[in-house]
Amino acid sequence: WNFPLLMAAWKLGPALAAGCTVVIKASEKTPLSILHLAKLIKEAGFPPGVVNVLQGAGHVGEMIARHMDIVKVAFTGSTAVGRLIQKYAAESNLKNVTLELGGKSPLVVCEDADLDQAAMAAHVGLFLN
Repeated sequence: WNFPLLMAAWKLGPALAAGCTVVIKASEKTPLSILHLAKLIKEAGFPPGVVNVLQGAGHVGEMIARHMDIVKVAFTGSTAVGRLIQKYAAESNLKNVTLELGGKSPLVVCEDADLDQAAMAAHVGLFLN
């Protein structure tokens, strides 16, 4: 799972800048990254309750998507889970949902491309972490 801290920053930054509180659920594949980020957030002096971290498998994400007091969900992951998130959100309070779904490092290689450079770009795009 690539860039768990960057994924969190992309979601935390705009929400916090807008004055919102945040509940972030870490991927169960990278739980320690977000816990370390939470430690840094606390050390930086954020008031309690501004950034809230949850850990767990998919059922935790379902609880977030269904929660009536949450008005926005941003999810990065599989298309199958994204469909569920959208369904749960619609069945609760019709919260706003942003989905970044599917695919892993797509690459279009044009007919006149430098194939060595394209192969290197494909390798970096897939394995850079």
